[in-house]
Amino acid sequence: MSESTQIDFIYLSEQDMIKAGVTDMPKCVDTMEEMFTLLHRGDYRMAGPNSDSHGAMVTFPDESPFSTMPKPTADRRLMAMPAYLGGDFQTCGVKWYGSNIANREKGLPRSILMFILNDIDTGAPLAYMSANLLSAYRTGAIPGVGARHLARKDAKVIGLLGPGVMGKTAVAAFMAACPSIDTLKVKGRGKDSLDSFLSWVAGTFPQITTVEVVAHVEDVVRGADIVTYCNSGETGDPETYPEVKREWVKPGAFLAMPASCRLDAGMEQSDVRKVLDNTGLYQAWFEEVPKPAHNIIPLVGVRFMDMVDEGALSLDELDDLGAIVSGDTVGRRHDEEIIILSVGGMPVEDVAWGTKVYRNALAQGIGVKLNLWETPELR
Repeated sequence: MSESTQIDFIYLSEQDMIKAGVTDMPKCVDTMEEMFTLLHRGDYRMAGPNSDSHGAMVTFPDESPFSTMPKPTADRRLMAMPAYLGGDFQTCGVKWYGSNIANREKGLPRSILMFILNDIDTGAPLAYMSANLLSAYRTGAIPGVGARHLARKDAKVIGLLGPGVMGKTAVAAFMAACPSIDTLKVKGRGKDSLDSFLSWVAGTFPQITTVEVVAHVEDVVRGADIVTYCNSGETGDPETYPEVKREWVKPGAFLAMPASCRLDAGMEQSDVRKVLDNTGLYQAWFEEVPKPAHNIIPLVGVRFMDMVDEGALSLDELDDLGAIVSGDTVGRRHDEEIIILSVGGMPVEDVAWGTKVYRNALAQGIGVKLNLWETPELR
């Protein structure tokens, strides 16, 4: 008797994703740790010739003969981010990333994301899911993994630039990793985003007893045990990226940077420890874009690749977070060590957290069952 050819999958709306646990940050941090162990072992694949590419993006020219073609406006992205993850996951998937900063004028998020999870054997769809929360929580969880291994155990003060979605999820991850935190310093650009952030902190983390809104980036950094820049902005000129100066940084501080940032000469010195979330990701980026790469991709890890290319830094001076999580490289060496983690974001993270949420949804009967076919018309 032949096996059934019927293929069903589930659709998960944003509300379904919430019911299935996508906003459970402590579990997301644990899942990302599991993912980093597999990453370090090599039990994963992403796109590109070195299997570490962030994804493939559609770009638009500055001038086009077609009046209907979109312009390359700020944060205009159409991007596919595929990956496979092994271990106990054994799934693959792709996040489709549509983004336009002008969406905010329409009351929409800057990015509108969807994720499809597939069976690794047949390639059949398992789930088609809303991915804005999926992406936000897996992105925020990475600084939390870093803090678990690299922040001081007695860390109490977070300094945050950018109180938007990424800022909220990064703070949630820090709170999951560092239970002693009781103080938060924050700088934002608009009153609405600040008010939303402050209300969220007050309602979510009563253990944060001191919240200070500061006016300058320097005030974000000074005195903070954990620093994160979660700002958004245009790329092209690193002089416009928010800076970190060595004189601002407290001895023993941990800096997790998932957004644009530039470092002064003091922060680029060898006694500041430099960690990448995946060394291969930055090598792939460096190969894919014009140089200097930091002008195109504003992450500090890409600046480190430029420094390697310039001969100002060697690859063996960069540590890999997967090696630290796996125990093959030591975490924090001493209480005075200053450590900076570049957070690039990878589709294996979406596969990891998407698989966990999908399995929760299946177990709890969440989502809408959809049929692909009973029997395929073409075989």
